[in-house]
Amino acid sequence: MSVLPYLVAGWIFLVSVYGLATSRHLVHAVGCLAVAQSSTYVLLLAVGYRRGATAPVFSDIPPGTTVVDPVVQALALTDVVVGATVTALLLALVVQTRKRHGTVDPDELSGLKG
Repeated sequence: MSVLPYLVAGWIFLVSVYGLATSRHLVHAVGCLAVAQSSTYVLLLAVGYRRGATAPVFSDIPPGTTVVDPVVQALALTDVVVGATVTALLLALVVQTRKRHGTVDPDELSGLKG
């Protein structure tokens, strides 16, 4: 098992957190959160990968064949759906913030201070 996918997932996450901390635009912040979510995809792929394994379809393979864990695949699919939903919700909130306050700069949102 290689450490490289775990390092890549950690690097993607750290880059997205840095982008989130330095963003001056709410749409940029939502994009950084989406990139952070994509690091979990890489992490789940690293956890579920097995060298020489096949897809977990048991109808046409002989018994004893090494297969990939289907639970990790289900978690990755759920992660994709949740990530898309959260991104859509946050972008809708950014649109409503722009309509109400006239800006998407977090420092200029005077109604949210306090």
